[in-house]
Amino acid sequence: MSETTYTEVMLGVAHGIEIVATLVISIGLIWSTYFSVRTYIRTKKGDVAYKAMRQTFGGALLLGLEILVAGDLIRTVAVEPNLDNVLVLGIIVLIRTLLSFSIEIEIDGVLPWRKALVSGATVMKRAAQQADSAEKSN
Repeated sequence: MSETTYTEVMLGVAHGIEIVATLVISIGLIWSTYFSVRTYIRTKKGDVAYKAMRQTFGGALLLGLEILVAGDLIRTVAVEPNLDNVLVLGIIVLIRTLLSFSIEIEIDGVLPWRKALVSGATVMKRAAQQADSAEKSN
């Protein structure tokens, strides 16, 4: 495989990962909206529906950010591994890490290091379970 072809393939892989991340966030928004409306209809409690929306969409955002970091890593390491790109990657990862921390704090109301680390998918699952249990209690 020539270097040009390898670079093109890795750029395509990175681009594909970014598309997946965009789909995760977009589908997460649609799912979160559906889930919170369904929760509101079943419970007639706006605060429960709002919490379900925040938690499920927050989980989708976390998952999407994790996937975007993977795409950036592939683009930087496999395509153009020079010092400038590595520094830019470091800044991007730092910003996304800070975003992830702030989203986790918004979702759980607890600093991330004060609880077990969870992935975005786990947060979404827990939000769905909490909303379902709230619906069953009515």
